[in-house]
Amino acid sequence: MTVRSLSDEQRRARLVTRHRLAPTHRTDDVVAITDGLVGLHSTDPVTVYLSAAARMASPDLGAVDRALYEDRTLLRHHAMRRTLWVFGRETARLAHHAATADVAAVQRRKLFAQLTAGGVADPPAWLEKARSAISDVLRDGGPLPAREVGPRVPDVAATEIPIERGVHPGHTRALLVMGFDGQVLRARPTGSWINGQYRWADAEDWVPGGLGPELSRREAAEGLARAYLRAFGPATRDDLRWWAGWTVATMTAALADTGAVEVALDGGTTGFVLPDDVDDVPDPGPSVALLPGLDPTTMGWKARDWHLDPAHVSELFDRNGNGGPAIWVDGQIAGGWVQRPDGEIAVRLLADIGSAARDAVDAAAHELSTLLGDVRFSVRFPAPMQPALLAGP
Repeated sequence: MTVRSLSDEQRRARLVTRHRLAPTHRTDDVVAITDGLVGLHSTDPVTVYLSAAARMASPDLGAVDRALYEDRTLLRHHAMRRTLWVFGRETARLAHHAATADVAAVQRRKLFAQLTAGGVADPPAWLEKARSAISDVLRDGGPLPAREVGPRVPDVAATEIPIERGVHPGHTRALLVMGFDGQVLRARPTGSWINGQYRWADAEDWVPGGLGPELSRREAAEGLARAYLRAFGPATRDDLRWWAGWTVATMTAALADTGAVEVALDGGTTGFVLPDDVDDVPDPGPSVALLPGLDPTTMGWKARDWHLDPAHVSELFDRNGNGGPAIWVDGQIAGGWVQRPDGEIAVRLLADIGSAARDAVDAAAHELSTLLGDVRFSVRFPAPMQPALLAGP
C-alpha cells in the first residue's frame, strides 16, 4: 500500500484551518471552538478566555462566561496529564473515563496513605463519610468555595491531613478527590474571570446526569484519540502519547481502534490521520493570532520543528515544556507577547514576517489590549523572553 505524504506546509494549512486562526474560519460559537481543539487548557484561567477570544469573529469574554456558568455547555475538569481543562460535555465524558479515572485512583491511594499517617484507622470509610457530608452540603447550598464548605462539615474539616509542607483540613483533600472522581465540578470562581479559586458544585446538580453514563476505558480512549487526530492530525505516536499522558499500551490500542492510517511527514517521520482525513485542505490564506500561554495549539504536539524554529524553543517554552504567549503567523510561531502593567500588549518577533504580517500583528495587539480594557493579569507560566519584554522599550 502506498503511504500518503503530508508536507509541513500542508500541516500548517490544517492547523490554521482547524484551529480557526484565519479570519475566514473564526466563529462566535465557543463550544465549537473548544470542541475543535478537543479542550482548552485551564491551569491558567486566563488561557480559557483568550484562547476562545482569539478564534472568535467578534471576541466576547462574556460568551465564555455564559457557556461555563449559565448554559453549562462547557465544563472544567482535570484530565490528561493531571491538567485542568475546559471541555464540551461529551469530550469531558471521554476525557474522564480515558484519563481522569486513572489520576483519581492515584489520588485516592495518596489520600488513604495520608489519612493513615494522620492516625485515621479506616481511610476508605472516612472518605465515604466525607463524600456524603460534602455532597449534602453542596446539593443544599452550593456552589460553594472550599472555605465555606469546611464550617458546614466540621467533623470532616477537623481531620488534619499531613502533607509535605504542613497539614490540610480534611474537607479540602476530600473535595480534590471528589473532583477527580467527577462527583463535584468547579463552578464560578470566587473573583473575576482571571481568578483560579473556584466554587464547587455537585456534578449532577450542575449538569443533569453529571459527566454522563459510564464508558469503558478503551471506548473512551478511542473517542479521545479520534478527537485529537481530528484536531491535530497528522500526529506521531509520541505526540499522542505525550498529549494524552498515556502509557505506550493505551496509546497503541487507542490509535489502532480509531483505524488511523500512516502518512509520511517531512523529515522522514511517520504520522497518523483518521482514515477519512488523508486529503489536502485548501490554502486558508494569511493568518495572524496572538495566543495565550498554554494555548492548545502551542501545546498540541511534542515535536514542534514544523511550526517553530528549534533555535527559538528556549525563548518561548520554559524548562518544563510550558509554552508562553505566542504570536502565530501563517501556522508558525513567529514570536511572543506580554501585557505590560499599563495594559500595552508588547510583542517581540523572532523571524522576518514581512511588513503586511507585521502590521497585522500590531493590529491584533491593539485589539487584544482593547478587549482586556482595565484587566491586568500575570501569566502563570511565562515564556523565558517575558522579563525582557516587560522591561521594554
